[in-house]
Amino acid sequence: MVKFSKELEAQLIPEWKDAFVNYWQLKKQVKKIKISKKPHHVHDGNSSLIHDFGRSIFDSIRSFTMTSQMKFHKSHEVSQVKSIIKEGENVEEQEEQEEIYETENELVQLFSEEDEVRLFFEMLDEELKKVNEFYKTKESEFLERGDILNKQLQILLDLKQVLTDRRRKTLGSRSGSGTGFFSRSHSSSGRNSDFSETQSDCGSPRGSETISQTEEVIAALEKNGINFVNSASTRAKTKRGGKPKVAMRIDIPATTPTRTIAAVTSMLWEDLVNNPKKDGPREYINKKKIQCAEKMIRGAFVELYRGLGLLKTYSSLNMVAFVKILKKFDKVAKQQSSANYLKQVKRSHFISSDKVVRLMDEVESLFTQHFANSDRKKAMKFLRPQQNKESHMITFFVGLFTGCFVTLFSVYAILAHLSGMFSTRTEAAYVETVYPVFSMFALLSLHLFMYGCNLFLWKGTRINYNFIFEFQPKTALKYRDAFLIGTCLMTSVVGALVVHLILLSNGFSPSQVDAIPGILLLIFLALLICPLNVFYRPTRFYFLKVIRNIVCSPFYKVLMVDFFMADQLTSQIPLMRHLESSACYFLAGSLTTHGLPTCNSGRMYIELAYVISFAPYYWRAMQCARRWFDESDINHLANLGKYVSAMVAAGARLTYSREPDSQLWFSIVLVTSVIATVYQLYWDFVKDWGFFNLKSKNFLLRDELILKNKSIYYASIALNLVLRVAWVETVMHFNVRPFESRLLDFFLASLEVIRRGHWNFYRLENEHLNNVGKFRAVKAVPLPFRETDSDG
Repeated sequence: MVKFSKELEAQLIPEWKDAFVNYWQLKKQVKKIKISKKPHHVHDGNSSLIHDFGRSIFDSIRSFTMTSQMKFHKSHEVSQVKSIIKEGENVEEQEEQEEIYETENELVQLFSEEDEVRLFFEMLDEELKKVNEFYKTKESEFLERGDILNKQLQILLDLKQVLTDRRRKTLGSRSGSGTGFFSRSHSSSGRNSDFSETQSDCGSPRGSETISQTEEVIAALEKNGINFVNSASTRAKTKRGGKPKVAMRIDIPATTPTRTIAAVTSMLWEDLVNNPKKDGPREYINKKKIQCAEKMIRGAFVELYRGLGLLKTYSSLNMVAFVKILKKFDKVAKQQSSANYLKQVKRSHFISSDKVVRLMDEVESLFTQHFANSDRKKAMKFLRPQQNKESHMITFFVGLFTGCFVTLFSVYAILAHLSGMFSTRTEAAYVETVYPVFSMFALLSLHLFMYGCNLFLWKGTRINYNFIFEFQPKTALKYRDAFLIGTCLMTSVVGALVVHLILLSNGFSPSQVDAIPGILLLIFLALLICPLNVFYRPTRFYFLKVIRNIVCSPFYKVLMVDFFMADQLTSQIPLMRHLESSACYFLAGSLTTHGLPTCNSGRMYIELAYVISFAPYYWRAMQCARRWFDESDINHLANLGKYVSAMVAAGARLTYSREPDSQLWFSIVLVTSVIATVYQLYWDFVKDWGFFNLKSKNFLLRDELILKNKSIYYASIALNLVLRVAWVETVMHFNVRPFESRLLDFFLASLEVIRRGHWNFYRLENEHLNNVGKFRAVKAVPLPFRETDSDG
């Protein structure tokens, strides 16, 4: 049977952990009470031991138990919690009430000498007060959010309804050319219909009627808080009864290139609307804006429902914790003395209030009606997404593929040694053909393995990575899934290596068998973009979407998962270089001519090497620029400087590798690399990990630490420092053969992947602790409609 303390730790909301009942501290206090009950004298004999064992803190009053029995029955209160309510002095506003819980129980008075009992109930009072205050704060926050969303939804519905009615009237009175100001393209879904605009003829005899109809539209929408530029309340009438120019203000986040360009040009467009010319363009209600607004409101309802569910879980878990700890106290005290205290707990606000449940029912009803076409089953798929069930088959296949990989790799090592593939005679051709493709897959598999380790550790330490990355249940990988993909990938690669080596040993020409690495690469690329619902399709498509966002930086809004993945790419520059070599070898005619120098000395190849070395740092720098543009935080510009310095250092090292005898480039490499390394180390330790806080209670660390052993953090600092200076190898000239040189490069690239996986854990730990410090467990979704006029 699982202990409740472990069950509570597994089920509590990580971001609200500090707001839960401190069950563990109360449990320690109960143990202290148990220790204080132990007898001071031990008698010989079994009967004496049994008698002493049965003694309790209540033995001191057994002499007057009978005389006080009537008193206990009349009062029916052994432990009582009184609430002192302080009312606010402002009568016009809603009165604020603060409950201060104090224990004035007869049990503690009777045993005033038992300080541990008194301390226990004082701690219990403090925990009850903490839980109630937090629950009230979150409840009022969600209720306020619900009111705002209700108003936003009403604006959206009024907008649709008014436009629908206006379209019907316009169509009924229209003859010949279109005269309506707004028109609607009706779809079969009803609620999810699109909107379009039809401009009326300025010279139409019904111009004055159109003006009045437009004013009705504006009035109907402005009463619900929609802002209009040059609306009837803020603009002068246009001359000669001309149709007014109206601009509805819908705030759509610039998350895509189209929206980004629209956001940049919106200021110019509003200037045209605010200062209309005689023949200026007429503003319209864009159907895409309406669709985006509807999507934003839908997402906000989903997050509100999720937050209400978390608050409901918070209430139930705390109630169970109070029940459990009071039962433990009764067991130790051997009295049913906490029943009345438990009754008072049940009358507390976090248990007695039903506002959260009623709001959840209301959200379900509204969401089902307006966003799911009255289909409750469809609505519940959004509001309560099902988690993917863990299968033991995945664990079985992870073990199977791991065993196959070890076996095949052993076979490959033996065959390579027996066939003499790494001898001076055949070494160059074999290494240049096979190494780029297979080392690329090896680095990718190693990164997947490190990511699987990250997922395992994040889960074990209760770091809510799904919330931080905003993963959906269908796209989120579990650590077993990451291990399965990595082991499957490496088993296939080593199997292809064995087949390739066997064919070469049996006399097949290199031109016939060297296509195997290329075929393997094409198979995996085809699997990555395969539209069939096989092999983690939602995850594969989400990965491609994130890569698209990175490549198209800064036009896409930068999310946590985007810049986190871009950081991973900065550690996989060797993998991208191997991809370049493989593509060059198989596409530049080397497969038929077997001319290895083709992809080593070509001008285009050399220039492309610079582009590939710069690309990940450039993408990351553009993300920092976009975040600075969105958030106006100067730290993002400082972070951009870090990646610019890394680009300069990477370019200098690449140039020096082609001119190893140049002392000038050696000096440039040394200076730029040292600056970039110091910059990166500072950002790793101070910004990304939150370490080196001089005021922290943990020396050179931060105040809050998830891992209990502090030495792990100090060792991690040292390890990250050592792995960050691995570039020193690039300025040292080792006299080794091509195979050893390639093996050394692969080893250094592997160290960088390991360093990145090591960095990932502490980066997300720091992000999680920031969320915990702000009790941020629900995503804040921006809303489309503004509630106050911003244009005069």
